[in-house]
Amino acid sequence: MSVQGPGRPEDSQGEEPAAPGGGVYEWYTRGLELLRTGSAAAALQLLTRAADAEPASLSIREALARAQFGTRRFGDAAETFREIVREEPAEDYALFGLGLALSRLGDFEGAVEHLALAAAMRPDNKDYANALRQARATLASRE
Repeated sequence: MSVQGPGRPEDSQGEEPAAPGGGVYEWYTRGLELLRTGSAAAALQLLTRAADAEPASLSIREALARAQFGTRRFGDAAETFREIVREEPAEDYALFGLGLALSRLGDFEGAVEHLALAAAMRPDNKDYANALRQARATLASRE
């Protein structure tokens, strides 16, 4: 064992990492649990594998986008949420996620557009309304 600890990437000799146990559903549910407990980086690994195996699954891709956002990969999160919105334009959470990711990337016009749609679809959702209000305020302060 090296001083770096067991199983570190530096210890491998060009070998592929072992696939996680279970199947796509287990990867997805474990990824969701990791997201819930604040382990976005670990969730990202499982959810990337699940999305590669089941690219048509909107629920897996939504969880993947959440993990990407949680690991500050805002460009990747925006693209994943954007793909969901292209397939399901009425998916309010994907619009919300896209708006948040765009705001983190500094695209407040795009953020307001998507957040406004999400808030219009779910006017009772305070998170959507708050995010829209913040994006609009930021956009106004920059003009």
